[in-house]
Amino acid sequence: MARAATRYVCQACGAVSPKWAGKCETCGAWNTLVEEQVEAGPGLAKAKPVAARKIALVSLAGSAEPPPRAATGIAELDRVLGGGLVPGSAVLLGGDPGIGKSTLLLQAAAALARGGRRVLYISGEEAIEQVRLRARRLGLADAPLELAAAINLRDIVATLEAAADTTLVVIDSIQTMWLDSLDSAPGSVGQVRACSFELIRAAKTRNFSVVLVGHVTKDGAIAGPRVLEHMVDAVLYFEGDRGHQFRILRGVKNRFGATDEIGVFAMTGRGLDEVANPSALFLAERRGNVSGSAVFAGLEGSRPVLVEIQALLSPNPGGSPRRSVIGWDSGRLAMLMAVLETRCGLRLGATDVYLNVAGGLRVSEPAADLAVAAALVSAASDQPTDPGMVYFGEVGLSGEVRQVAQADLRLKEAQKLGFARASLPRPPARGRRSAEGLELAEVGHLSDLVARFTFHDRGAAGAAEP
Repeated sequence: MARAATRYVCQACGAVSPKWAGKCETCGAWNTLVEEQVEAGPGLAKAKPVAARKIALVSLAGSAEPPPRAATGIAELDRVLGGGLVPGSAVLLGGDPGIGKSTLLLQAAAALARGGRRVLYISGEEAIEQVRLRARRLGLADAPLELAAAINLRDIVATLEAAADTTLVVIDSIQTMWLDSLDSAPGSVGQVRACSFELIRAAKTRNFSVVLVGHVTKDGAIAGPRVLEHMVDAVLYFEGDRGHQFRILRGVKNRFGATDEIGVFAMTGRGLDEVANPSALFLAERRGNVSGSAVFAGLEGSRPVLVEIQALLSPNPGGSPRRSVIGWDSGRLAMLMAVLETRCGLRLGATDVYLNVAGGLRVSEPAADLAVAAALVSAASDQPTDPGMVYFGEVGLSGEVRQVAQADLRLKEAQKLGFARASLPRPPARGRRSAEGLELAEVGHLSDLVARFTFHDRGAAGAAEP
């Protein structure tokens, strides 16, 4: 009988160690080494070398037709994918538990099946009756979708290779798949890597699209080896707070389309509904006569999105002031407050600052600096901002307001939603900007923005210096 060898594999990076340790020497993660048994037998013997052969080399010049795409019937999903599913592609979809990953994929699979395409939905987490129950709740029970509940990868791959004219295969989820040639539990680094490789190989060989559902860690990253994101063609994250009805599908990698594209959905009792105009939805409950509120004209991928930035300042005469940020970078807020204090004379050190991006959207671009500054100055002066104005621009450490990309696209979205004015960076001397139907208020320095507000109580915390 072959002797079993023991090794320890890091569940964060996949590094192998001959003995257990509290910290992985490769990636530095703690308590991630898990024991695995390796059978030392003929299966691990060195393979017989195969004669090498030359590979074909071609020139860079050439022509190729754009890859044909299969539209899923969900416009927001197709937008993030770059126009639809490409045959032979592998897509990885990650998100928090209960955010709606399975619901979204079930709706997309049913829409494709109703369009006459063959779609297979393989679940390793739920029984077939559970999937049918969700389909009835979503009104998809009549879709000609083929279901299976399995985790044995050999059986799944054999089924996929025998299936003809398959357009899409959904694997829910990759962490539940199990390959019997590896002596480790499902979800371990080795199992996830090997199962993903086999499924991607089958997809590219049989020319069907495969979507892998991935679990995420408590830090928000997809669980398993990092190499998994390199193996697939597209990586999508389904984001959102379960306290909000909005869900954001964000593409962070796409070999067949633009990255950083988003799709917006609203979770309802009948599943996920597309939000064709997210700007109007994010601003639906906005009140323009409240201080500490400003509208930011942002850009998510190629889509302009208008969101409300809310700021609240509360006096804190004793102790350490609190800084609470939702939907924006806390470090960038600290930098912006330092610029307002140093360059503009605003005293904010003795106040608690609460900043929120309404609607649950996460804003990451520096163009939001001017809108955040407007909300902070409005809250400090207790004077509302102009309800018909949008803001965008990057703020430097010296207080200058810098140019941002796609200004025309942002202005067009603001005009479409009925805004009459825009506060934006001052353009270079050689180029003047014009926008039909919009009054442009150019800002060269942050002090120009502060000067628009009147501070009645000079002695109050947050007031501007004389």
